[in-house]
Amino acid sequence: MVEVKNLTKCYGDIKAVDDISFTVDTGEVLGFLGPNGAGKSTTMNIITGYISSTSGTVTVDGSEILENPKETKKKIGYLPEIPPLYPDMTVRKYLEFMFDLKKVKLPKKEHIDEVMRLVQISDKESRIIKNLSKGYRQRVGFAQALLGNPPVLILDEPTVGLDPKQIIEIRKLIRGLGKKHTVIFSSHVLSEVSATCDRVIVISEGRIVADAKTEELSKSFADVQKLSLTVEGGSSDVLGEIKKIPGVKKYVKLRDVSDKIAEYSIEYSNDADIRRDVFSAMVRIGCPILEMKSGNESLEDMFLKLTQNAGKRGK
Repeated sequence: MVEVKNLTKCYGDIKAVDDISFTVDTGEVLGFLGPNGAGKSTTMNIITGYISSTSGTVTVDGSEILENPKETKKKIGYLPEIPPLYPDMTVRKYLEFMFDLKKVKLPKKEHIDEVMRLVQISDKESRIIKNLSKGYRQRVGFAQALLGNPPVLILDEPTVGLDPKQIIEIRKLIRGLGKKHTVIFSSHVLSEVSATCDRVIVISEGRIVADAKTEELSKSFADVQKLSLTVEGGSSDVLGEIKKIPGVKKYVKLRDVSDKIAEYSIEYSNDADIRRDVFSAMVRIGCPILEMKSGNESLEDMFLKLTQNAGKRGK
């Protein structure tokens, strides 16, 4: 649906975006992750046609943004970090104005009603925008991005400044939009990306430093995987069986939970999955597993490593 190829943007001698390439499939929710100043907003502004690139191409649903700007922009709904609202208009009047500005061909009243229902602002249609909370103003911004049912949605830091309840609501909205739209969602808040996106691209200093499914990012970057176990039984028996499992590199008892229950940590090869072997081993010695969970590094840890490594490579 979206193809970015060899995209570069220079401001004098500074490369804000440095020869990046990626694709986004139809119906995918892509998280565009990076620290402030990494090049996220610049890339998204180029994709939407708001600014031009120094070199490279952006193709949306078969249309190249510089060759066919009008046709391509019709396929994109854009919500910048600060929603482009007219605060003295009512919600409906603003959406009617944006509907006309975008030259949407759908039935006007029915389409605006549908969009307001989708982002849950139908009961606010007669309210003046400046009197709404920031969360509802953000929803109005979402509504204008959805006018015309564009196949691609570009959302730049859509939860900045919202309270925790509003953030949860916006995350849920984005996940729902991903069922009918291709979504590119930029953020530097890691928990949002892991909770919202199917795939993550990490950008640092204008370059892509990682591109993976959200759940695979830490696994692909780590040298080993970790498993945390809480087991009922004798520690010597448990450790003796863990030692025999193929792929185990390191194991240790972390602490005693009670007289007969202890917590263990296991490190094992990145190309192995030892969970079934662990289960079978504990069954053999009659030691029930009370809890088993992945202990891999968090997305926050991966993010810090990736962006720090990128900085070192650039020196």
